Amino acid sequence: MKWTSKDITQYVQAKEYIDTVIIPLISVSFEEDIKSLASHGEYITILSHELERQFKGRVILLPSYSYLHNESFDSKVPRLNEYVNHIKQNMKHVFLLTSDSNWTQKEQELEGKLVWLPAIPLEDMDEKYKKKILQDQMNQLLPMFIQKWQQ
Repeated sequence: MKWTSKDITQYVQAKEYIDTVIIPLISVSFEEDIKSLASHGEYITILSHELERQFKGRVILLPSYSYLHNESFDSKVPRLNEYVNHIKQNMKHVFLLTSDSNWTQKEQELEGKLVWLPAIPLEDMDEKYKKKILQDQMNQLLPMFIQKWQQ
């Protein structure tokens, strides 16, 4: 389910079956790394939408959580944790998807389950090859979600 009025109407009717949120973490900067950050964000967004499609009826895909790339983790982590703790009042599982490897250094401090995926630039890739790469990533992600639900 997506963060749309139609899907949230379904969530309200069946909320006892929906216990998981996916939050894409997207880094923003208008400095020299702008294209790379946009590519990373695009990749995480595509994967997030595919996860939502695979697990429709079990997860809610929230809008991307954007943050400034150069902002210190001393302010990023507490703000993200406050957001996640608010969500956890209604959800059992919160997955944080990112291509920003810097988050892995703070993984133990995060309230949600961090899923770091190295970004693969998709913009110049053949559509058939792009689908294959995304399917390979999904084959790695799906068992991770299922395992977390079984704990």
